[in-house]
Amino acid sequence: MTRSGPDDAPRKGMSEARAIEGLLAYAQKRPRWGNAAIDCLSEAIARSRALARECPGEHTELLARCLGTAAKVLLKRRRATEALPLAEEAVTLTRAGGGAPLVVSLQRLAAVLEALHRYSDAAATMAEADKVTPPPES
Repeated sequence: MTRSGPDDAPRKGMSEARAIEGLLAYAQKRPRWGNAAIDCLSEAIARSRALARECPGEHTELLARCLGTAAKVLLKRRRATEALPLAEEAVTLTRAGGGAPLVVSLQRLAAVLEALHRYSDAAATMAEADKVTPPPES
């Protein structure tokens, strides 16, 4: 693992998923300039893809969260074109599970579409997010 900061160093007993969560947290705290955040997010995406391949049902939501976070950071840096495929993939991954992860993914995709001046697509995406029903309580 490339060491990017003090909080993302692997610790004894730390699971791979927790290490990825650490990378996500670190990337969101980085300044708007430089590539530290993008590098952390790229690593988090690669590692979560590997986890999702090993155990798809268990780690698909983590991969979607990594993709969504990367899209959010890219959008903040006015790189909406690069954020679009990440946001779209996050929606695809969360669509089966529905609920809050799907709503968040759809909202992020709508923000990217709006930044790309695709207003009707953004509005349709937000309308879809509004129609998502919460999962039944257990």
